[in-house]
Amino acid sequence: MDNITQNAYVKDLNNELNPYIGTYKANFEGNQITLYITKEEKKPTKNLNKNYYKDILNVKFIIKNSAGITLQDTKNNSSQINTIYSMNTNSIRNIVSLSYSGTNCGVGWGKINLKKINSTQLSWEYRPNSRVIDKARCPGNPDLTVYIPESQNLIFTKQ
Repeated sequence: MDNITQNAYVKDLNNELNPYIGTYKANFEGNQITLYITKEEKKPTKNLNKNYYKDILNVKFIIKNSAGITLQDTKNNSSQINTIYSMNTNSIRNIVSLSYSGTNCGVGWGKINLKKINSTQLSWEYRPNSRVIDKARCPGNPDLTVYIPESQNLIFTKQ
């Protein structure tokens, strides 16, 4: 994307994002994770001080504990925390790479890879980065828990 022109549109011409769209579920360490993956067309994007548009996957999620209590729900969330957006695809390896913004104060931000195993299953890999938290950057007492599963090869099944 280094050579992209201002206000260009990076369209998903080969429909590489479409196979990932849907609702997927998995269980991890007693929690039920539900992913809601949608395709967002012409999303405004900024990279290297250039503004352009891009077709992306937008991943919302709900995480419940074993008692069914919701720990985190981003399904109807419009804030900029806990966002998961696709960055790029590798159609040869059937992988889409996503960026996770992290929870409050950016805690847990990192990269997620989703590998398409077959028409009903995805493999999840989440690689969090660290961030030093201090009171100046993170005032108050926000919840800094990262609920998304830190795992490799966690299998999600399409519902």
